[in-house]
Amino acid sequence: MTESLLDTSLLLGRSLRHVARSLDTVITTALMPVAFLLLFVYVFGGAIDTGGVRYVDYLLPGILVITIATGISYTAYRLFLDLSGGLVERFRSLPISRAAVLWAHVLTSVVATSASLVLVVAVALVMGFRPEAGVGGWLAVVGLLGLLTLALSWLAVVPGLLASTAEGAGAFSYPLILLPFVSSAFVPTDTMPTPVRVFAENQPVTAIVDAVRALLAGQPVEADVWVAVAWCAVLLVVAYAAALLVQRRRLG
Repeated sequence: MTESLLDTSLLLGRSLRHVARSLDTVITTALMPVAFLLLFVYVFGGAIDTGGVRYVDYLLPGILVITIATGISYTAYRLFLDLSGGLVERFRSLPISRAAVLWAHVLTSVVATSASLVLVVAVALVMGFRPEAGVGGWLAVVGLLGLLTLALSWLAVVPGLLASTAEGAGAFSYPLILLPFVSSAFVPTDTMPTPVRVFAENQPVTAIVDAVRALLAGQPVEADVWVAVAWCAVLLVVAYAAALLVQRRRLG
């Protein structure tokens, strides 16, 4: 166990150095969500009725989910590059834990995405976002977003192992980025046509966004947060099992 943790920490440091030196990664994962935040608040925000809630307060949870979805696309991309470049095969010839390779990529995603989330929240505060959450509320938000990041990072491992091109590895996140647009992330769902509203109100992004929004507003969340946690937990279990299965079939 100790050797596995040491292997993971060394590979994690390597991956984080690659992320820090990749300007396009920083722009896509950190600045694009900020651009979405600025665009929707200052261009569309005045035309959207959120029931008296300031639009930046209403919008931020959805932007945080998009930030996570954007960040994990690079998990699949980096893993694909390690595979196609023969680095993973090289690691297999060395006394390195097999699990360490995947865990290093997943934890790199968690660390890099966390930094992007902090940047987005900081920009939102400058734009007028004023949360009412206490310490417990913030801890719950961090825990829920961390669980979502971990689950989606493991999900990204699957296309990273299966993709035949770098573009294919990175493109899998597009549906995840678009999913918040058909949820309560940007507009209240009661303004949508019935079929779209039914889908929006029963997909995981709406449950997660609504829970984060209520927590940040200091409102009682009741069962909403547990629905969001359940979605994230199920996704994590399924994604982790699928990643290990694909790893065994692809790498033996």
